[in-house]
Amino acid sequence: MVQRDRMIPVEVRNWIGGVERPAQSGETFSKLSPVNGETLCRVARSRKQDVEEAIAAARRAQRTWAEWTPVKRGDTLFEIARRMGAEKEEIARIVHLETGMSFRAALGETEGAIAQGMFMAGEGRRFYGRTTTSGVPNKYAMTVRQPVGVAGLIIAANTPIANVAWKVFPALICGNAAVLKAAEDAPATGWVFGRIAHGAGLPPGVLNVLQGYGEEAGAPLVEHPDVDVISFTGSTEVGRYVAQAAGKRLAKVSLELGGKNPLVVCDDADLERAAGWVILSAFSNAGQRCASGSRIIVFDEVYDRFKDMLVERARRLKVGPLDQDDLGPVINLAQLQNMIRAVEDATRAGAVILTGGGRMEDPEHKTGFYMAPTIIENIAPDAEISNTELFGPITCLYRVRGFEAALEMANRSPYGLTACVHTRSIHRAMEFCKNVQSGVAVVNGGTYGSEPHMPFGGVKNSGNGTREPGTEALDVYSELKDVYINIDPGSL
Repeated sequence: MVQRDRMIPVEVRNWIGGVERPAQSGETFSKLSPVNGETLCRVARSRKQDVEEAIAAARRAQRTWAEWTPVKRGDTLFEIARRMGAEKEEIARIVHLETGMSFRAALGETEGAIAQGMFMAGEGRRFYGRTTTSGVPNKYAMTVRQPVGVAGLIIAANTPIANVAWKVFPALICGNAAVLKAAEDAPATGWVFGRIAHGAGLPPGVLNVLQGYGEEAGAPLVEHPDVDVISFTGSTEVGRYVAQAAGKRLAKVSLELGGKNPLVVCDDADLERAAGWVILSAFSNAGQRCASGSRIIVFDEVYDRFKDMLVERARRLKVGPLDQDDLGPVINLAQLQNMIRAVEDATRAGAVILTGGGRMEDPEHKTGFYMAPTIIENIAPDAEISNTELFGPITCLYRVRGFEAALEMANRSPYGLTACVHTRSIHRAMEFCKNVQSGVAVVNGGTYGSEPHMPFGGVKNSGNGTREPGTEALDVYSELKDVYINIDPGSL
């Protein structure tokens, strides 16, 4: 077993009803370090019986939690966020060890999760319905928010503590109890959040954290009749299963799925600035973002010059888990192998690799799951690699004649999560934001970077229309109830 910080337990267990527990079967699986492939810890391999126990604990706790005022619930969430702040370096160290991202990047992500918690805690004092008028005399009309019940939360490992915060804080402020299925590639992040939440005074059973594989622990959570709302972040393929399984029992569903995000570089763009943002969008966090910039669409007039700038910058990137490195490994070996196959298939179809293209095999990287930063060109818009989310440090270049062609290519995708344009023209910028088919549009920046108070989500195969976080997340985790009050003025 790899030498590791003692903050990650030898066996990462579940939190059920406020108690740390192994899987009922006693089974575990290995969590491997993406940096060197060695075992980082053992993880509880939960199955259906563990899921049922967690849901039962959540169901028992939910009614009492819902009876707390939203302000009181917010105070508890504020304490969780405050304690996260006090332990942010420990949390970041765990994220660093589990994902291979640098400690500096993990600390930034942790601070973002804390900001999300602070924002959602404040929503306890803004848990608004609305009052309105009635067309009937002596009648008052209003709406109030009420909890849905038990929330099943399933997250990905790419930004693990941020993903936890995006779902847990809004679910709890609305008065739901939650069962969080932690990412199997980032189990200790879910575990440490559970420990901090319970230490902050969250009542037992309000938050339960399950470890395990998706098909063994995630699927029973989605299918269970006592889970009232499912929120899932992950692949479009699994999202379709979640929608179908939950739809059979008409459960509420929120899906934040994949992306194949376009970044358009116009002929009037600041090319230096655009190149910097392309490198960040494509390669930061080893490209493991649903909002990664994976389709770079460049006007013909500046294409060759811009291509040279990108390749030169990509070749200078430092790859490794340290703070001086620009990107780390991908999360597991299977992910790495999928990327390599995708690039090989694309080259057989005529694509040209400009830099990277395979696993890093030098002595410093060969035992870890490192994909070289990869830029590819000469790819058809309808090629498989143009329409498949790879979730790694791979980006494709496309040449277009002008703005209309760029916009058409940007929209020529089964996905619609984020999009960006670099231009000095306010006219192009506004037309792009108006007409691009995406849930997020950015001008002169990157394809990623959601703020805590803003809604995030996509169209087409990138989601089902819901938005998390922001205040719009309250619509996912609460139900609106109309209230009508009739009075009799004669009784005054």
